[in-house]
Amino acid sequence: MNTDESVEASPAPARPRILTRLAGRAPAPPPPGTALHGISAATAVLLVLVAIGSLIHEPVLIPPLAASAAIIHSVPGLPLAQPRSVIAGHLLCAVVGYAVAASLGSAPWAAALAAGIGLAVMTVARTPHSPACATSVVIVLHTPHPTSFVPLLVGSTVLLVLAGWALSYARPGAARYPAYWW
Repeated sequence: MNTDESVEASPAPARPRILTRLAGRAPAPPPPGTALHGISAATAVLLVLVAIGSLIHEPVLIPPLAASAAIIHSVPGLPLAQPRSVIAGHLLCAVVGYAVAASLGSAPWAAALAAGIGLAVMTVARTPHSPACATSVVIVLHTPHPTSFVPLLVGSTVLLVLAGWALSYARPGAARYPAYWW
């Protein structure tokens, strides 16, 4: 008997329903080469922000921007990675941070309140971007001057978005970023 003729293609065994619910349907992570390309691009953008800060003697790189860079370059298809969410989210949370600092002062409890209010404002405005909540915390705790901080924040978020856009075109076959601009 020829084994090639007797072997029929059998379908892959189905996963038990409970495993499907527990495991979810998340896509596999990107291949290492793709992931490293995104990481190196995000690092380059962050180094540019540090250089700009050094030139103008202002701290441009704040932790929320590093988190934004990680999201844009690691999971560019998510709603919170889109330009509307990145730029508007940081800007809205900056407004919240300054309002809370002006009305309640610079205390840790006020910073926590600012983060929660910032999250609520972003939710209502349909601009979800979790690192922006930390922008409101930074503003309440460090009270940077708004005339220098806000333009740097907006410029930095625009730079992060443009770097993500350029990177998506630099990698052949990569998914295009952003999925939508606004």
